[in-house]
Amino acid sequence: MSLSSAPFTVRAYRSADELGWLRCRVLSFLGTQYYDDVKPHRTVLTDPSIALVAVSPTGEVIGILDVEIDGKAATIDTVATHPDYQGVGVGAALLGEALSRLEAAHVETLDAWTREDVAANRWYRSHGFSEQYRYLHVHLNDGDDDAGFVTPDGLSTPVSAFLHGRIEDEARMRARFRRVCVCRQYLRPVAQLDRG
Repeated sequence: MSLSSAPFTVRAYRSADELGWLRCRVLSFLGTQYYDDVKPHRTVLTDPSIALVAVSPTGEVIGILDVEIDGKAATIDTVATHPDYQGVGVGAALLGEALSRLEAAHVETLDAWTREDVAANRWYRSHGFSEQYRYLHVHLNDGDDDAGFVTPDGLSTPVSAFLHGRIEDEARMRARFRRVCVCRQYLRPVAQLDRG
């Protein structure tokens, strides 16, 4: 698919976009390590923030980008492109609009967090982000060793759990749990000559 065959418009998120936002996010995340990060409602961002969508000519939400601002720093809360529109510049267009708005708000840095998905890591690097920090996302699932986990009286041992771990413990965690992901923080200056 080329850009000319996939026209879209980037605009501010509207409350009427919520169902399309949710569908776009679920379908986008389904093929990634965030496949189980399903939300029944869009996260309400506190101001100041930036909430953008990319919409097709028929009004379908095909891309989303939410950014939270904290003084001179901002963080991407969610960025996703509907699978049918990936690779045609939707994410780049959303990022470009967000960077313009962040620059106008005098924000200096933008960061983002992602796991080991090759496409996501490549996208961040190709858009001026550089890796700053790593830690582990460890998932305790049915069949994993739950030794050492303590629960309040009246509850069973954990059926599942999501935990953060130190990158130095990666080999030990991978030996014990089936689902361990390296979570990476990417950072870029907002004002940059090439917005890619």
